[in-house]
Amino acid sequence: MGGAGTRPGLGGGLGLALASSAFIGASFVLKKKALLRLCRCGRARAGQGGHAYLQEWLWWAGLLCMGVGEAANFAAYAFAPAMLVTPLGALSVLVSAVLSSTFLNEQLNVHGKIGCILSVLGSTVMVIHAPQEEEVSSLESMAEKLKDPGFIGFAVCVLVSSFLLIVVAGPRYGQSSILVYVLVCSAIGSLSVSCVKGLGIALKELFSGKPVLKEPLGWVLLVCLVICISIQINYLNKALDIFNASLVTPVYYVLFTTAVMVCSAILFKEWQHMVLDNIISTISGFLTIVSGIFLLHAFRDVPFTPDLVPLFLQRGRADLNTSWRSADRHQSCQHGPLLPSEDKGSQSTGEGESV
Repeated sequence: MGGAGTRPGLGGGLGLALASSAFIGASFVLKKKALLRLCRCGRARAGQGGHAYLQEWLWWAGLLCMGVGEAANFAAYAFAPAMLVTPLGALSVLVSAVLSSTFLNEQLNVHGKIGCILSVLGSTVMVIHAPQEEEVSSLESMAEKLKDPGFIGFAVCVLVSSFLLIVVAGPRYGQSSILVYVLVCSAIGSLSVSCVKGLGIALKELFSGKPVLKEPLGWVLLVCLVICISIQINYLNKALDIFNASLVTPVYYVLFTTAVMVCSAILFKEWQHMVLDNIISTISGFLTIVSGIFLLHAFRDVPFTPDLVPLFLQRGRADLNTSWRSADRHQSCQHGPLLPSEDKGSQSTGEGESV
């Protein structure tokens, strides 16, 4: 497992990550349900800048589920590497897709189901071959990593690109392209994971009796986390209001996972001590997830009817196909003519003339 399996508390971290995926997947559906209610009532939609969803109890239930899921995710990052926790978010894709087809009447055809299975399988491969991050045991070591020029450059790129997406691309393409608002959530989310990791370290030190509350870094990380989560919630609501939940969830997962992988690799140097087979397996697992997400996205509106099944697999036509092929083989073995009706007619005419 890339060395990650020997760390204490790793099983608890994985269990928290699984619970987090279940709650977050359900939260997408609850929020979408609330937004659909508001749309039927003629209230101002979130995609148009409205905030009427704050008066809908179902939206608050979804927010509560997301809060519980994020709290579990928060604790999971404190006990396990980010590269090990983040891929398990693929299970939220499965939960959201199944619940959306059940409670929101959104289409989930065979391609979508195969996509969900591929996402889970890819996540399993990534978990098995997850890289081992550098050990960060104190806020002092976390502060040194945050001062790294590579991470500072990454954070600046994230902030600038998010600002351009919000100010420039949002008004023009936000209603037609799902990538605009989801990219904002994913990019900002990669920074929130870093904040969560630092706060998890701070909580560990607090429980061990260290004077963490006097450290300014912990408070800075807390403020940054609140700002990042607020931005994520706002633009995630916009994306959910415009597009299907079964579409927003997988696309958000792919982009968010990619951003977290890049951020974790830069901040915690998770890839430096990996062997070649673990690197290949991790990349292959992620590409398997992307393939599953592609099936969910590209074929979501394609109806899967019996006519699309090959002829030899159709229940009602299998016997007919077999008998047709048998008759064809029998006829070809006798070297029969290609046009028997015309030949028979000509043969009878010849016999009449001979008589």
